[in-house]
Amino acid sequence: MKRIDAVLIAPGNREEIYQSLGKKQSALETPVWTGLLATFLRKRGFSVCVIDANAENLTAVETASRVVDINPRLVVLVCYGHQPNASTQVMPSAGRIASAIEQSDWKQRALNNSEQSRIIMVGGHVSALPERTLQEESVDFVCTGEGPYTLYDLIEALKAGERDFSKVRGIMYREEGTGIVRTTAPAPLVMNLDEEMPGMAYDLLPMHLYRAHGWHCYAHPDKREPYASLYTTLGCSFKCTFCPIQAPFREGEGALGMKRNSYRYWSPETVVNQLEFLVREYGVYNVKFADEMFVLNKQHVLKICDLIIKRGLKLNIWAYVRVDTAGDDEQLEWLQKAGFQWLCFGIESGASTVRNDVDKGFDQEKIFSVIQRVREKGIYVIGNYLFGLPEDDFGTMQKTLDVALELNCEHANFYSAMAYPGSKLYELAIEKGWPLPKKWSGFSQHSVDSTPL
Repeated sequence: MKRIDAVLIAPGNREEIYQSLGKKQSALETPVWTGLLATFLRKRGFSVCVIDANAENLTAVETASRVVDINPRLVVLVCYGHQPNASTQVMPSAGRIASAIEQSDWKQRALNNSEQSRIIMVGGHVSALPERTLQEESVDFVCTGEGPYTLYDLIEALKAGERDFSKVRGIMYREEGTGIVRTTAPAPLVMNLDEEMPGMAYDLLPMHLYRAHGWHCYAHPDKREPYASLYTTLGCSFKCTFCPIQAPFREGEGALGMKRNSYRYWSPETVVNQLEFLVREYGVYNVKFADEMFVLNKQHVLKICDLIIKRGLKLNIWAYVRVDTAGDDEQLEWLQKAGFQWLCFGIESGASTVRNDVDKGFDQEKIFSVIQRVREKGIYVIGNYLFGLPEDDFGTMQKTLDVALELNCEHANFYSAMAYPGSKLYELAIEKGWPLPKKWSGFSQHSVDSTPL
């Protein structure tokens, strides 16, 4: 029987992160990177399947049992979160799954048939701390970049029976026989997104399980399902010190001789083709554009809106924006007409000194004027606020609360500052010796052992 080339696992334990709220209240998002990697590999002729352990609420042992039954050449633990700061909090689940697979007879069965079975971790946290991940987790390889070309090289090597992995781009591993840790040449970024990774492999995902955030559906709280997340871009051109979004892209940027903070696009046609497919095949109405910064390139945004309107798609969309990119009246009008009912602003702090220190250099007056214009266009606002940034004290944090109360956004998220691996803030915390969470679960805003910076 022909072996499956790769099983991609989306780890996660929502009850560990959200406790009882994880059962029915927390959102359940489509694992965007897992779906994209599956598409990339299928386009190259590899056989792939997906296990969404988070959505299906599988234990580590249950997940490992499925892997044993499928018997793939390669297990890929995709440790990307649904936004860049969420990658670290899936590591406890990913680690347990890796250990459970390692303790099964999966690898021994392959050896008995003169074949190989291997495990790799890929994701934002992994690329930020590859050596530590290799030391801590029961895996054969860790990916030092974004993942697609690394997985391609690795599966090709496994299919060829290779045991020398030095030519696989973008991995760190222990050399067989010596145990010496080796790091290979970096893998490039995927640049032709439309051709190489044109959307997610939705048919491999349990689409009936995903549900929108509660606030996303205030107007129809009984219709949180079906739901989907997708990207229209990758990366971010801004440099907020608390954000680790570029961690998986840095190595690939270097391999291509690109400047840091690259920003890549899917064409508007490819994006809207995905939306049309989701509406037609799954009845999706609630959509999240998971880009770290969707409203940035005006022409890209307007073309997506235009195509949504022309194809008659009726959607409830939300997306991330910045105060200094979202104030254009024409753009706001098109967003509203296309079904963008919510825009999420990273306001972060009510004190300009704190915002400037984390590279959020917009003035106070602009915050109020932009959000007023957004509301005038009939779009709801989510305000994100951060307490405990390096320049904060009780006075500046009070200003943040005062601004939040005065803005009175339709929904607000109040976060404690966290020094996430891959961010400049994490590097600063290490340099200054600031206490950090003892376990990766402590980086979650909602976990029992949450440890704010």
